[in-house]
Amino acid sequence: MSDAEKPVIAACKPFMMDLAPGEYFWCSCGRSLTQPFCDGSHKDTSFKPIKVTVTPRTGTLWLCGCKYAKTKPHCDGTHNKLPR
Repeated sequence: MSDAEKPVIAACKPFMMDLAPGEYFWCSCGRSLTQPFCDGSHKDTSFKPIKVTVTPRTGTLWLCGCKYAKTKPHCDGTHNKLPR
């Protein structure tokens, strides 16, 4: 993965979200100004947002802020292993 293809670390912690039911698009590039959600800043990159569907039973979500989780869009603690 070249530097141009690496996501920007938006936050070295997850975003705790209690969302209303519906569809959301998680930012995978880290460039969005509306973190953790996509604002289209990935244009002209190879990144694509990831759809998150929230149902009444979904509950609290911990969405990845570092953009390196293996369980995207959900946090898996990878941010704790990244160089600071």
